[in-house]
Amino acid sequence: MFGKKYYYCITLQYLGFRFHGWQKQRGLKTVEGMLQNTLRYVFEGEEVRFKTLGAGRTDAMVSAEQAAFELFIDTPIKDAEAFLALFNKNLPMDIRALAIEEVDERFNIIHDVKTKTYQYFFAVGEKYHPFCAGIMANFQGGLNIELMQQGAKLFEGMHHFKAYTVRPSENMQFDREVLQCELKVNTIYTASFFPERSYVLTVKGKGFMRQQIRKMMGALVSLGKGELSLNDIEDSLRPNAKMIHEYIAPASGLVLSAIEFENE
Repeated sequence: MFGKKYYYCITLQYLGFRFHGWQKQRGLKTVEGMLQNTLRYVFEGEEVRFKTLGAGRTDAMVSAEQAAFELFIDTPIKDAEAFLALFNKNLPMDIRALAIEEVDERFNIIHDVKTKTYQYFFAVGEKYHPFCAGIMANFQGGLNIELMQQGAKLFEGMHHFKAYTVRPSENMQFDREVLQCELKVNTIYTASFFPERSYVLTVKGKGFMRQQIRKMMGALVSLGKGELSLNDIEDSLRPNAKMIHEYIAPASGLVLSAIEFENE
């Protein structure tokens, strides 16, 4: 694309409710598309060529407390602090750049990810205030939270997760390790319009397949409703297992809460 390159890792956060996911798509509002449009405006009038690469993709309506992308550019950024301020000034209110760090050509924004932590926020019971919709799922009716907490622990460790992705392909790696899977009362986000009690499922691992977290959450909801048993969850994590439900939890409760790179 260009001769000498300069490399920067930029961390950011965004509310995904109005975006059709991370990846740029023609005719749709996406996080990547908005970042690229803003960078073009920031670099307007300068002879600058650049491209971007995200550390991963999030689905439509999924938010991020901490995400990252790599900026490849043929001109060095001389004042990182001033660039970050100008970038934020022109980004929409639901995206904020947190930091910029110069890296070298050995850095790989995808393969150098050490862990990703996702959190799924939800509440149970009557329909709650509409302002919650962008950050929290609402499961009306009753759920056995204690049983769901037991079920969440079954996902920890090395398991076969073929039943927990959509459109699996033959060359996909289904054996993955989940370092943490824990369901607790939510004390992370609070607001006057939140329901009196809400919950958060925290899942940590090196990487996840498409909609894996949402399918895991869907299985726990089915468990909480009595549609699945703990044995069903265990069986679903074995090779050649067939998931007996197809429920995928809504996207708007999911947040990429942290990303950690090797050698940080």
